[in-house]
Amino acid sequence: MITVNRPPTAFIRVAHTDLYAFIEQAGLQVGLPPERAALLARLLTDNDLRGVFSHGTIQMATYARLLRDGVLNPKPDVHVLRETDNSIIYDGDGGLGYFPAYAATLAVVEKALAQGIAVGQSRNHGHFGAAGIYSRLLLGHDLLGHVTSGHQLNLQPGQPYVTAAGGSPHSFIAPAGEEEPLVLDFGAVHDLYVDSPYREEISRLAPGTVFRSVGLGAICQAWGGFLAGIPAHPHRAVRSWPGANQGALIIAFRIDLFIDPAVFKAEMDDYQRQVHRLQPLEGFDSALLPGSIEAQRCAAYSVEGIPVGPDHRTRLTEMAIELGIKPPW
Repeated sequence: MITVNRPPTAFIRVAHTDLYAFIEQAGLQVGLPPERAALLARLLTDNDLRGVFSHGTIQMATYARLLRDGVLNPKPDVHVLRETDNSIIYDGDGGLGYFPAYAATLAVVEKALAQGIAVGQSRNHGHFGAAGIYSRLLLGHDLLGHVTSGHQLNLQPGQPYVTAAGGSPHSFIAPAGEEEPLVLDFGAVHDLYVDSPYREEISRLAPGTVFRSVGLGAICQAWGGFLAGIPAHPHRAVRSWPGANQGALIIAFRIDLFIDPAVFKAEMDDYQRQVHRLQPLEGFDSALLPGSIEAQRCAAYSVEGIPVGPDHRTRLTEMAIELGIKPPW
């Protein structure tokens, strides 16, 4: 998420512990049970620590209103709909997607370790955040994996072609040994959204990039959306909670089905070190694979504090005023 998540140029530093406590308090204020308010606060703060600001604590301003206003269920009965030895489906009961997707991922890890490969799904919920939240849960288990999510589209004749891709989140993971794990966490069309200043130029200069991006977004809709019961057209949707318009898919498999994990991770280390010696892109000072720059930021922000930019601060301050709580600045 480098393109949309460069650190702000103007900011204040806020300790991650203070941001966590603030987001947890906001969750409690809008009716989340304590354990879920704590989990959501941790996941959002962890994203800020990694520099994934678009899907960090700034999102709480939106979530708080959706939960407060009854668009999403603050106290969902997250439960298993269907389960086999190597698959599981969680129903989110109209709440935020973090809770069923998190539970499904933990179950997938356990099943993949036992069976070699496993797949999990969450459905009937709202936004589940950054896909990398869930792929990173596979780390430490010698697993490879992929996470995606789909949401309700409302395509209209004459809209730009790129709208076919929807929100388009993907994350892939590959562990390393001594180097940082490869964590690819991205939105397929973030540089091509309708309000992007680069969309028309990219479409003109590199139409193949547009087609690939839309193709990746279409997989999100097919695997993360249609499989989760989200129809291609909104008139066929039946929902008890209007904001429960998303689903997710998690796939994990053991490295040792194919190769000794130690050998694989040694190759990943060698690969990373070779990449570090390549010429960086113009405007960047190092050549890093996805996951390394986020790890560097996490190490720095944990000590120095998270850089909170003006828009980030404004949105959370407005939320705090509405909820009657004090922001951490």
